[in-house]
Amino acid sequence: MAFNKKKVEEKVLDVDAAMQGTLTFKDPVNLRVNGKFDGNLDTKGNLTIGSTAIVTAEIIGDNIIVGGRVKGKIIAKERLTLLPSAIVEGDIYPVKLNVAEGAILEGSCFMLHDFLNTDELARYLEVDLNSVLDWANSGKVPGFKEGENWKFERKAIDSWVASGKVGK
Repeated sequence: MAFNKKKVEEKVLDVDAAMQGTLTFKDPVNLRVNGKFDGNLDTKGNLTIGSTAIVTAEIIGDNIIVGGRVKGKIIAKERLTLLPSAIVEGDIYPVKLNVAEGAILEGSCFMLHDFLNTDELARYLEVDLNSVLDWANSGKVPGFKEGENWKFERKAIDSWVASGKVGK
């Protein structure tokens, strides 16, 4: 396995064992989970939950493909694909969603838009609404007012979060 290469295609990590905890990737990778995983997955790049995988986790990623069982929340910042063998129990938050015939989703779907309002941003960042309003009114969070309502571009929010400025 090559981890030091610049290309995303060459950063492939297969997880076939049973694991628990938190896996966080700051750089794009191609991560495939084929075994059992419990915890949190925070990835950049591509995440594939193989058809033999059993995952109980909160998952945040760019492009997520599910072929196995997932119990928990999934936030897909680019695309979520549920293959025919997928069984998902929990709420999903995709920007784009592709569901193959045969896939099972027990939960709710909340489509992420390119622009979020204050309520959506509070849910997206998992903070209370007053924090979002304070940040917006003091100029700490990137956003703009459209009439009386605040609008936040999701990509700008993701960059803001990545820069570590949240709550400062």
